[in-house]
Amino acid sequence: MKFTFNKLQVDVLRRHVGPFVFCFLTVMFLLLMQFLILHIDKLVGKGLPLGIIIELILTNLAYMVVLAAPMAVLVASLMAFGKFSELNELTAMRAAGVNPFNIIKPVLISSFFLCVFLVWFSNYVLPDANQRARSLFIDIRTKKPGFDLKPNEFYEGIEGYIFLVKDINNETDSLYNVTLLQSPDSDKNREEAIIKADRGILQSSDDSQLMTLYLYDGSTLRYLKQNNSYETVIEENHFDRYRISFDLSDFAFSRSNPDQRTRNDRTMSSQAMLAVVDTLERERATQIEQSFSNENTFLMPADTNEGRSNTYQLELSSTRAGVADSVPKVTSEYLAVNLMSNRRTQVGLGEMAISELRKYKSNLENLETNVSWRESRIARYLVEVHKKFSIPVACIIFVLIGAPIGMLAKKGNIGYAALFGTGFLTFYWISLIQGEKLADRLFITPFWAMWFSNIVLGIAGIYMVIRLCTSFKLSNLWKKSD
Repeated sequence: MKFTFNKLQVDVLRRHVGPFVFCFLTVMFLLLMQFLILHIDKLVGKGLPLGIIIELILTNLAYMVVLAAPMAVLVASLMAFGKFSELNELTAMRAAGVNPFNIIKPVLISSFFLCVFLVWFSNYVLPDANQRARSLFIDIRTKKPGFDLKPNEFYEGIEGYIFLVKDINNETDSLYNVTLLQSPDSDKNREEAIIKADRGILQSSDDSQLMTLYLYDGSTLRYLKQNNSYETVIEENHFDRYRISFDLSDFAFSRSNPDQRTRNDRTMSSQAMLAVVDTLERERATQIEQSFSNENTFLMPADTNEGRSNTYQLELSSTRAGVADSVPKVTSEYLAVNLMSNRRTQVGLGEMAISELRKYKSNLENLETNVSWRESRIARYLVEVHKKFSIPVACIIFVLIGAPIGMLAKKGNIGYAALFGTGFLTFYWISLIQGEKLADRLFITPFWAMWFSNIVLGIAGIYMVIRLCTSFKLSNLWKKSD
């Protein structure tokens, strides 16, 4: 059976293209601006190459695509179907006996293919992009700030030197009233010195790995230590021209291999996360089994003493010396205590039981901590797995919401679309974000954390589509049939 769209369906699809592209690019721009505002302080002042900044932005665009696509679908549906109804085309279509679902169907099919693409994108492209962006961020954070002299401020960016310059001419790279404090370094055959000059010029090599400072009309004050002596000789020299070079290789940006860094829940595919979850679940089960497999029979009430007569071998050194052997024993509800011949061994057994119980309590507390940590990790990974599917599915849900609301509102302008879209998107993203937090804290399951808003909006959308396309009303369920 060959399936094709008729002209009316193709026309409705075309009306979605413009609003979808406009909203998608607008949301991408807003997310990009938010990213730059949050991270601009990490990029400024480090002399990063332009290519590195562009790569950082491109790798972070991946997660923006996943967020922007469902928003664009909702706004495009509201605008396209709103304009369709505003021009009375819906009324004409109904008069011709065409069901409104026929024009919603091609949009649902298109949103399904978009959903499949986003699932693939979230599972295979997004993790690698996040890993590259994360690795690039770490490389940027570890990079030293670029050489940046400022007038009347001490600069200690180059190891072994402190700069103080009164005035700087940025056009000619000229420095005025330069003071340079040089610390001693025996490995580099460098003495402690104070260098002053009336004027200086900075020049960099072609590869920017070496910087040379030419000083004019100044003096040097060197502190020279004498051999086999604690005395220091101060030597002062005057110069017309003095040259000193600095190695700037430490300021160069170095890239690390992203594949050599460990991955977290945001940089793993769903298959990898499910494998980690399986490992954590087996570790949790093994720990619980090992903790409760060790029999603990101290002070356990019982009716018989079979198999317990030789359970405890007490030594006199472990009993309380202040209790005499001649003191008669006491009757206890615990079988092991009644087996002891005198009060002294009974006291020793009680102390031994208390010590073991404290040890057992400590083991249980450690077990609780380890199990809780693993359960939290499992929940975090499962949240990410469900998120890779729930956000793409929102494309289909938003068509079910946007199509009937757009037709019923009979307004296809951007204002109404933005108004309705903001309300639904606010509910959707708040539910998603808060659900993720609750799931990470083990208050709700990862499934409900990621799918609650989809289920609620999906039910509402299906009802509105049925209400639009049929004569069904929810109130009919409570009406008595004649």
